[in-house]
Amino acid sequence: MFDILVADKLAEEGLAILKAQTDVKLTVQPKWEKGELAKVLGNYDGVIIRSGVQIRAAELEHPGKLKAIARAGVGVDNVDVQAATKMGVLVMNTPDANTTTTAEHAVALMMALSRKIPAADASLRSGKWDRNTFMGTQLAGKTLGIIGFGRIGRAVAKRALGLDMKILAHDPFFFAESALDGQVKMIKELDLLLPQCDYITLHVPGDKTKGLINAEKIAKCKKGVRFINAARGGIIDEAALADAIKTGHVAGAAVDVYEPEPPPMDLEIFKLGDKTVITPHLGASTTEAQTAASTDVVTGLLTYLRGKGLVGAVNAGGVEVNLSPQEKAYADLASRMGTILATIADKGFDSITLRTNGELPKRISNTLQRLAVMSLLKPFLSETVNVVNAFHLAESRGIAIRSDIMGQAVQRAIQHSIELEITEKVGGGSGETKTHTIIGTVYMDNMPRLLAIKGYWMDIIPEGPMVLIVNKDKPGVIGLVGTTFGKLGINIADMTISRKGDKALMLLKIDSEPTSEALATLRADPVMEVVKTISLPTAER
Repeated sequence: MFDILVADKLAEEGLAILKAQTDVKLTVQPKWEKGELAKVLGNYDGVIIRSGVQIRAAELEHPGKLKAIARAGVGVDNVDVQAATKMGVLVMNTPDANTTTTAEHAVALMMALSRKIPAADASLRSGKWDRNTFMGTQLAGKTLGIIGFGRIGRAVAKRALGLDMKILAHDPFFFAESALDGQVKMIKELDLLLPQCDYITLHVPGDKTKGLINAEKIAKCKKGVRFINAARGGIIDEAALADAIKTGHVAGAAVDVYEPEPPPMDLEIFKLGDKTVITPHLGASTTEAQTAASTDVVTGLLTYLRGKGLVGAVNAGGVEVNLSPQEKAYADLASRMGTILATIADKGFDSITLRTNGELPKRISNTLQRLAVMSLLKPFLSETVNVVNAFHLAESRGIAIRSDIMGQAVQRAIQHSIELEITEKVGGGSGETKTHTIIGTVYMDNMPRLLAIKGYWMDIIPEGPMVLIVNKDKPGVIGLVGTTFGKLGINIADMTISRKGDKALMLLKIDSEPTSEALATLRADPVMEVVKTISLPTAER
């Protein structure tokens, strides 16, 4: 018998499925006083929530028999995923429930913007019959640029094709020349896409894409372009967008998402009349989407509790692999190595290779590979990435997944180790690639260690906030870094320095996230070639 708590409002269709199960004891309580949920959460095998309930580290401090948190919807911002993973609690969501409705809303925004429908509606309701003011623009024959070609981007493309639009798309993790049976032309460089489009719609995640469309990018667009953002707030610089609309370079914009939400009501983009269409984050707000989220979340939770698989897993806490403590440490290492390489990569990579050295990591190479691929893809994709779908998401974008035997780690007498390698295309049509590698191991204390990054040898535990620096190997660089962080009160907890040729790599562990001021100071010095931040969980000791 599974004890399941529905701790938020849930559509009746989902509740009906739960009530019909003979192996489920159901509790429905959609409202909670502060601190009340933490007292009872451990009494349940699974809990179902939407956006109205917060499950943070405090609620997960005593997880009891809790096995899964299932979110009816896509976003899991109201769940402390890291805390859940640490406690072995699977976090699930319903990534496909809102695909259709979000795509439809993006198209609806595009049409409303083109025909000035909101302003015309308001004008007529005020008693005016003013047809000339609201002259519109047809969509047929226009070029739509789709930035982000995941499930929602593809759904938008299918609908826009039905409107006789020409479709171009850009996705750094989609390497085919075309998509949807050749009907969509893929453009590898964003700067090449922008000047070709009459309309541009965004369907990318918010993690690493803040300010993706800024004043510089807008200037590269053709005059009269129109933007649609139903993805995440902050992807477009709203101030730069408003300025471009005022000058006439951008003809208009339709916006459904903001940063923060709710946004301040004095935003300039709200003051531009019929040149903008604004809605309060309605992308997933349809009866059908809410019903689908309800039934999908129930089905996924029951599938997991009954031991029949993972559906919509957000974290890796529910991977059913019988690992020894040292094997678990290698699994953790693989995830950390993937996160580091994702930070290093400048553009989308087209191959991922995991090499194992020694029998211990070789025995679990498939699990290590999936965890590494998951960590590599996660920051870049709008889809939920987990150990189940990581390979599929990579391969659907033309990313080759390979595994190999490494042999002894070069220059080191390491009995067991793993190497992760990615290649990225340099561009220019030459076929030239750039390779990034990272090597790691686990010592007898079961702590993860980095042995090498891009051929620079080291020995350091990768955890917490870190800064990676590649610089010209000249005197004074260490002093510059120490002085810069010291002046801003940022304590360096550990560091490693490695030299190769006329360059050096410095990896620092710091006690707090580096400030933008510190990073800007370092990047401004001509001796610095790479300055990147890495954020990892603390390694368990």
